[in-house]
Amino acid sequence: MSDTGGPAAVDRHFRDTVTALPPAEPRPTAAPITPDSPVTGDDLLRIFTAQAGSRQLDFAARELGARKQGFYSIGSSGHEGNAAVAAALRPSDPALLHYRSGAFFLYRGGQLPGQQPLWDVLLGVVAAAEEPISGGRHKVFGSKPAAVIPQTSTIASHLPRAVGLAFAIERAARLEVATDWPTDAVVVCSFGDASANHSTAVGAINAALHSAHQGIPMPILFVCEDNGIGISVRTPTEWIDSAYGHRPGLRYFSADGGDPLDALSAATHAARWVRQNRAPAFLRLRTVRLMGHAGSDVETAYRSRTEIAAGLERDPLVGTARRLVSSGVLTPRQVIDRYDRIRDEVAELAEKACSRPRLRSAAEVAAPLAPHRPREVRADAARTAPEADRRRAFRGAPPEDEGPMTLAQAVNGTLADLLCRDRDVLVFGEDVSRKGGVYGVTKGLRKRFGARRVFDTLLDEQSVLGAALGAGLAGFVPIPEIQYLAYVHNAEDQIRGEAATLSFFSRGQYRNPMVVRIAGYAYQKGFGGHFHNDNSVAALRDIPGVVIASPARADDAAHMLRTCVAAAREDGRVCVFLEPIALYHTRDLHEPGDGGWLAPYPPPDAWDARHVGLGRARTHGDGADLTLVTFANGVPMCLRAARRLAGRGIHARVLDLRWLAPLPAADLRREAEATGRVLVVDETRRTGGVAEAVLAELVDAGFDGALGRVNSGDSFVPLGPAAHQVLLSEEMIEEAAERLLSADRR
Repeated sequence: MSDTGGPAAVDRHFRDTVTALPPAEPRPTAAPITPDSPVTGDDLLRIFTAQAGSRQLDFAARELGARKQGFYSIGSSGHEGNAAVAAALRPSDPALLHYRSGAFFLYRGGQLPGQQPLWDVLLGVVAAAEEPISGGRHKVFGSKPAAVIPQTSTIASHLPRAVGLAFAIERAARLEVATDWPTDAVVVCSFGDASANHSTAVGAINAALHSAHQGIPMPILFVCEDNGIGISVRTPTEWIDSAYGHRPGLRYFSADGGDPLDALSAATHAARWVRQNRAPAFLRLRTVRLMGHAGSDVETAYRSRTEIAAGLERDPLVGTARRLVSSGVLTPRQVIDRYDRIRDEVAELAEKACSRPRLRSAAEVAAPLAPHRPREVRADAARTAPEADRRRAFRGAPPEDEGPMTLAQAVNGTLADLLCRDRDVLVFGEDVSRKGGVYGVTKGLRKRFGARRVFDTLLDEQSVLGAALGAGLAGFVPIPEIQYLAYVHNAEDQIRGEAATLSFFSRGQYRNPMVVRIAGYAYQKGFGGHFHNDNSVAALRDIPGVVIASPARADDAAHMLRTCVAAAREDGRVCVFLEPIALYHTRDLHEPGDGGWLAPYPPPDAWDARHVGLGRARTHGDGADLTLVTFANGVPMCLRAARRLAGRGIHARVLDLRWLAPLPAADLRREAEATGRVLVVDETRRTGGVAEAVLAELVDAGFDGALGRVNSGDSFVPLGPAAHQVLLSEEMIEEAAERLLSADRR
């Protein structure tokens, strides 16, 4: 970048402007800066210290990057007015911050004894392993002591979580669930003007208003740091005011981020309004972007030199310095001296940070992704409510007394057991409350456990998952439902970019315990077409650390759902529970009326002995000729195919994977070696399907037997009978099995 808007130009403009300011009559720093203002000189000095620190961090990040010792250069220069927002809030108010909120972070850290926010940020810039929030995995603004929840730079993806947290803080207080947050906390969520146009932001703000409209407490302050540009794309003049300034139910505030008094006054009023009314407010903080988007950004390619120079005139650091001088708190020389002392401190810390060790192995990098304490998980999965509570919840007829049941009934009974046992369990989603879900899986739960614990959400998957993300932070174990597998793709970044990354970028200090129930797969006899018969799980399977459970039988569903909830509670795991729609109400296996696909509900005294741990498969039969490896709808299909194959002299066993992540590698290898021949029966698509991972696991393990696979086609699932043309069938399984054995015998 040329010097027009680079660090040297920004620094020189600050020095020249401040030096030229006329000094005023000295005033004690403890005194109000004007007779009609509650703001003291000390208040201004704290804001300036945070702003100057943030500015010097930006300079240092650019310098470290030029020396190949720093790895992140998106700065906060021009946005330092957000220090006033921090000043208006309490250090216990949870903050989900925009990546240009450096001054906010420094101000918040300065409010707490023992914190070293300058040092922490520099450790993040150089990716040092001792950086206290992410451990060198990413440069984020985050701090457990300072109640700053780390966010990545995915555009606006943190807003649904912020809304969910605001909702859950209130819900926790009403349900007497222990939480880290004060009952009168305000959730602050900051983002840029370009982010305000993202569908995720629009949906999240709508969800907040939707909740508030119903009288549901929603103590959230949205802070839009409006600098008028997103990378190189301009935001239309006054667009934020036009889009959000007149929304019914949204209290709107606006302030000049270049004037600390205006910013502090507006932020104070906004925070007070939210805290008192427990309703959403929107603060537009008018800012300016200095030094471009990031270190690699050549700003002169899309902004004129005149425009860049005009931005310097709105520098918030100059604005605060001007207030300090005009009120007599500091002389121009004292401002420059304070600025230089902070520069020297940052420079010294930057040199020190460069010598700190970085992450040294793949295992060290991935350590926070998938904590695994199987003993604790098993113990939690085996816990049950007192017998009297269970009898009351089930009205004297617990599910184990009802006889063999379907998969849907087993899930319903397990959810009831979990709700009965732990008051921190929430079940919610589209249609799950009064209706009991599209397929009746949650029927009766709201009536038994109340609308505060079993409730409907608006029809927006991002908001459903955002509620779960916030609830997990507030001390709940949320069990949200996504109505169909195809619908989760509308909001998948809430799992990939938010849920799955939080433990990674906070070294487990913040966690996302959640179990996302999803009705999925195909075989609904042609009903509904693609959006009700999606058979793609590839987008979920490659998310690091996420557990994917996929039960086929009622008894497995009960055990596995308890395991998922226990893994969420004990290890903070993000679990996806894929329920095969076509098997929800299936009763028979081989012939009509045989009841072969029903199973009894496991009684509490068997929960420990029959515990299904993460990554443990289930074997049906002991055939020695062939191992059929499958899951979900493939399990009954393979059992029927195996029965017919046995009539032709081919004796197969069926391995139900049950877990798609982590794959049951040990069980898979054992059952493969037992026959020496493996056919992977995969109802998902050939490209990106589960079979690819299963075969790769066997090859990597050195399995030298015969291998084959049979999949559904690379197609969306069409409506009506045409579905049979692209979906895996039992005939295809039998033909593939015979081909595999014939080829192996030649």
